[in-house]
Order: sequence, then C-alpha cells, then structure tokens
Amino acid sequence: MTGPLVPDLLDDAARRWPGAAAISDGSRRLSYAELENLSRIAAGRLHRSGVRPGDRVVLRLPGDVNFAALLFGALRLGAAVVPMNPALNPYLLEWIVEDAAPALLVTGTDDVPVMRGRSRPPVLCLPPGEQLSGAAVADADLPRPASSGVALLMYTSGSTAMPRAVVSRHDQIRFVVAAIAARLRYTAEDVVFNRSPVSFDYGLYQLFLCARAGARLETRPGLAEVRLLSEIRATGTTVLPIVPTVAEILLRLSARDTRPTSVRMITNTGAALTGGLAAGLRKTFPRAAVVPMYGMTECKRITVAEPDEDLDHPGTVGRPLDGTEVTVVDDEGQPVPAGTVGEIWVRGPHVMAGYWDRAALAARPFAGASPADPVLRTGDYGHVDRDGRLYFAGRRDDIFKRKGVRTSVQEIEAAALDVPGVRAAAVRRPNDDGEFVVWVAGQVEPEQVLAGVLARLERAKMPDRCVVLPELPTTPNGKVDKAGLAGRQSVR
Repeated sequence: MTGPLVPDLLDDAARRWPGAAAISDGSRRLSYAELENLSRIAAGRLHRSGVRPGDRVVLRLPGDVNFAALLFGALRLGAAVVPMNPALNPYLLEWIVEDAAPALLVTGTDDVPVMRGRSRPPVLCLPPGEQLSGAAVADADLPRPASSGVALLMYTSGSTAMPRAVVSRHDQIRFVVAAIAARLRYTAEDVVFNRSPVSFDYGLYQLFLCARAGARLETRPGLAEVRLLSEIRATGTTVLPIVPTVAEILLRLSARDTRPTSVRMITNTGAALTGGLAAGLRKTFPRAAVVPMYGMTECKRITVAEPDEDLDHPGTVGRPLDGTEVTVVDDEGQPVPAGTVGEIWVRGPHVMAGYWDRAALAARPFAGASPADPVLRTGDYGHVDRDGRLYFAGRRDDIFKRKGVRTSVQEIEAAALDVPGVRAAAVRRPNDDGEFVVWVAGQVEPEQVLAGVLARLERAKMPDRCVVLPELPTTPNGKVDKAGLAGRQSVR
C-alpha cells in the first residue's frame, strides 16, 4: 500500500523552506535542503553497508545531525530504525541487539561489547563530528516503501522486566504527527529545544513535528543540567518539551538566573506535572503557556490539553486527539459514567501494530476488536469529565487500597511536593511487609514531610516512613527511577 511516508515530512519541508534552519546540535546546523541531501547520502552509506528493505538498523547515537540524517536515510531504504540511547548499559544493549537482529549497528563510539548470543552484527562507527560522505541516493534509485511498512522499533520497559519493542508503521506515525501538530500548532518561526534522548519517543517525535512545521530543532540530549537554562536562552527557544524532572532542574536554575527567555509554550508528558511545578514554570517563563499531555509508546500520544487548560481544570491532560477514541471502563470492560475512575482504553489509527517478535505478549494489551481496529488496554487509570477531558490517576500498579481506602501513588506524591522544601517526590506501593515509604529530594526533615502529607490527605494515606535524598535517581528518559529507590536511606 502506497501512501505518505515518514521521510516525506523532510522532503516536503525542504521544498517549502529550503534555506530555513532545520536542526542544530550545538556543533553543526543544517537547513532543510541540506538535511534532505545528507539523508540521501546517509541512505547511500547504509545501502553500501548492506542495509536492504525490511532490515532493522540500530542507531546508537545521540540525537545529533548525523542521527537525523541516518534516521531519514534508513527510512528511505525501507528499513526500520531502532533508536538506542548511547548511555544504555552493555547488558541491555546486547539484549536489544539480540532481539532486533539488525543488519547494521551504527554507533558513535567503538566500545560495542562482545555479543554472547547471536553473531555480532556489522558495525558502522561514526564518531561525533565526523560528517557523512558519499554519493546521494535519488528516489528513482530506490523502490518506494509501503506506508504500511515498519518504520520504528521503540524499545520500552514494562511488566515483563526486559525491554520490548513497540512496532510503528509509517502510516501510524504520519497520522499521529498530524494529530499532535493540529493541537500544538508549531510554526516555521518556532525554535524547539529537546534534551530528551531520541530513544524516548517524546524526544524523537520533535524531529518529525519540526519538519512538518518548518521549525528549527535545537537538540541537546545529555546536556549538563547546569547549562540547561542558559542554552534555552541562547538558542532563542520558543517551545520547550519537558518531563517533570527537567521542570525541577529549571526551577532550581531560575532561582539564580532570572533573565527573560523567548519560551512561549511548555509541553509535558512522561509523568504528571503537579500544580506546584506548573505554577513554578509559569513564574519562571511568564510568557509561556503550559500544555499537559498524556500518551504511551504503544500509540505515542492520546490526549493534548489546550494551552493553560489546567488552570481552569486542574489535573486534566486534555481531550483525545482527533481520530482517537478514549473509553474509561470497569474491571469487566464496561464503560463507566463521567467522573468515575476506571482503566483507560484507546482506539485509533496510531495504536501499535504489536510488539516485535512477541506474538503471545502482543495480544495482552488488546481487547474486543479486530487486528485492523485494535483497542489498547493501557493499564492506566483515570476518569473523564462531562466535556471529555481526561484526568490521569495512575498505573494499575500505582492504585491500591490501604486501610480500606482507595489510594494512588500520584496523590501522595503531589501532597509531598506541596510541602515547602521538597523538590521531588516518589512513592511506590507498599512492599511485601506492608511498609509504605515516600522518598523526597530537598532541604527538609522526614518528620516535616510526613506531617505535611497528613495535613493534606486522609490518615489512611499517610506513609509509614520518609526517606530524604540529595536527588532522586532517574532513568535515561528523565523519569524518576522508582525501581532504583529500593533500599535507599536518608542522607544527612
């Protein structure tokens, strides 16, 4: 089936805005015409390295100019791209390579570990700063991939403990990019700053959204925290996609640097943005609207709020994207009335094609629909109001009963974050022995946090213990690493 492809986004941008800046990684800046040409050079380089339609290509690179060119180049060939965080540990790197069975592994360093399982794939080392070279490939030299072909394998962790790859087709990506773009309304005058790794779909899709709008992407995955606010200011950033841990960093930095920025919009996903963090961002970036969103790798984005909609409707993550249906159901899969908490189910053209090479696992998230019209059982809980706005309550494992009272970890985290002196907070379900712990980062005593939570919530929701740390551990995607909290003790 022919239809729009992901690399068409870049080709269209090169026709409409050939001289406009497309991407800058702090070392190199390319226009859309230059990036399109470099992607064709990348396609030639990959083809000479043995990549063919239907193959997988692992890109173990930061989200720099070379990554962007190789991504679009591989997609031109009809290959599927597997973005990989260069900071991924050797054990998980080997797991993903074994699982994806790529025709090529492109890396920025030569420290690829020895593969113990299947034979090591061919490796193309492209050190930072080295420019792709060679003959560019013309469309006439390549068979056009089908829009139903696989474009991305996005590895995400889950209840299976080991990463599994969400399969995304060209047509699914094009649908959801258009739907998100209709809500966020990036323009050709925008400068979008991305610090998230491109192995996180929130970071990766900034490249697609910018190409659709003709905006400039300033990509800085792994940028040192201390430089974050100064880079946002120096680049003239107007759109700032963040996760809550980055919001915390920005608020700390802004206490020492109050100079104005050009930021007009802040988007958030990955975890809920509490009222205190949102208020702090509005104070730090007074000209910026805050846009809460909700999504999953299995369908990218589900809802997007209107700018500052959370001011009138606290806690909302917005309404479903156009073409997306959200239903909240009970334990029997029956829809519940507005205002009632239940599991969030999603239907739409962007719902994933399945998990890579996981036939048994792929069936688990779906319910009551044909493979051509899947319904995603998210495992997340929330409710919708009478106007269709969604409110996220937490993951299935984050909601539990304590002393007979229904409780969510998000509710307790929000209460802890409201305590003066607390910068970050995390809660896990009670452990096997029933102990219930809240971990916080900040200049505060454990007793103050516990008293503050008790003043804000019912006694049944009160944690047994508070652990104060200098910082909470985070995952490569910038989310709080709750698995890494176990056993952590207060640091004085």
